[in-house]
Amino acid sequence: MFVGLDLGTSGLKGVVMDATQTVVASATAPLAVSRPNDGWSEQAPDDWIGAAEEVMGALSADTDLSRVQGIGLSGQMHGATVLDGSDRPLRPAILWNDTRAAAEAAELDADPAFRAVTGNIVFPGFTAPKLVWMARHEPGLFDRVAKILLPKDYLRLWLTGEHVSEMSDAAGTSWLDTGARDWSDTLLARTGLSRAHMPRLVEGSAPSGLLRPALAERWGMPATTVVAGGGGDNAASAIGAGIVAPGQGFVSLGTSGVLFVATDGFRAAPDTAVHAFCHALPRGWHQMGVILAATDALNWFARLLGQDAATLTAALGPLEAPGRTRFLPYLGGERTPLNDADIRGAFLGLDHATDARAATRAVLEGVAFALADCEDALRATGTRLESLLALGGGSRSEYWVAALAAALDLPIDIPADGEFGAAFGAARLGMMAATGAGAEIATRPPIERTIKPQPALVDAFAEGHARYIEARDALSRLA
Repeated sequence: MFVGLDLGTSGLKGVVMDATQTVVASATAPLAVSRPNDGWSEQAPDDWIGAAEEVMGALSADTDLSRVQGIGLSGQMHGATVLDGSDRPLRPAILWNDTRAAAEAAELDADPAFRAVTGNIVFPGFTAPKLVWMARHEPGLFDRVAKILLPKDYLRLWLTGEHVSEMSDAAGTSWLDTGARDWSDTLLARTGLSRAHMPRLVEGSAPSGLLRPALAERWGMPATTVVAGGGGDNAASAIGAGIVAPGQGFVSLGTSGVLFVATDGFRAAPDTAVHAFCHALPRGWHQMGVILAATDALNWFARLLGQDAATLTAALGPLEAPGRTRFLPYLGGERTPLNDADIRGAFLGLDHATDARAATRAVLEGVAFALADCEDALRATGTRLESLLALGGGSRSEYWVAALAAALDLPIDIPADGEFGAAFGAARLGMMAATGAGAEIATRPPIERTIKPQPALVDAFAEGHARYIEARDALSRLA
């Protein structure tokens, strides 16, 4: 048996998978985000431990874990978890969607070494600029930093006592020599740090340590339980969905939105704002276009109306051509293709006829058009997509997936019910680390149906995307 733990922004999920890759148990625990200032987003690392205690307690109460061989970890990327010499957090973790370090990110990005070594823009949400921000605004705390861990790797420290990360998550820090799959001493030095501040690196499918005896005894697990390197949330989701071969891709409608494609090598194209990262498997790579608000935008709108997001989308009926009302989903800045931490969202084309249904459609279309921007950016690097797998909570809306298919002009596969997300991918990585298995176990899920672009609407969505780009560019000039 194998356990997968996925530390998300809004909650932690755990699954137990047997040797046939069937999920036999699952549990979740919620997490809250603190926003003490505009553009800030934080969580207390010890809340992650509390959530893991709750999830593992539930799993061990419902399932005999005495045959568990491996644990895999997945988690939200980029978060700066800073520890003192006793491995205690010095402050709340600064999360992936925190934009306070926009000025510091721009300064680092202006240094040609960062793009040359990492293959990526230094985005405000990445880890390195957050430490530069700390050095300027919290120098007393910065001077006490002994180790910097990514969120899931703080869980690993609790599970194993080891300071370890892996390639897919480390690629989102702006400190990794992505092509060499190793920390860059040059980039660390330029942010006032050294390799001593960094965790040891392993591949996602490799062992990173053993479960601490006290935890193994508490949960009835063997003392020989291996903890795998794991993966950043998107790379782990790709493992769970069987997206491992070049050209395979998925579109994720989660809190953020992601257009992900496995590639045949390290294909850096920082000018496009496409992310070029290590995959969670040895010699594996991927590219991503990332938008910061997908279901986050829909949930924001639902709260504004005092309604439930699922109720709003269920009332839409069949897909329609984009309407007069336009929505730009930049609630907290944007990554691909804008790299703009200051831009903010907007509704355009509101009139007396705009009702909740029309505005809901505009929100879903706006996210679809933002992901079409990501597709354009990926194509600019030479990457081509033939079809996509739909992942994330937003993919439960048939209207939204149909809008995406029309906006991207690609067929989108809807998996059959089952586990295939980041927690499941983490469990698969735990299986690889414990048994020596490789990418061959990362098979694609059964497909329930395929939503193809509706020919009568593809041109209408292309025209809608052109109008969206006009509004986007005008808004960028105002930001």
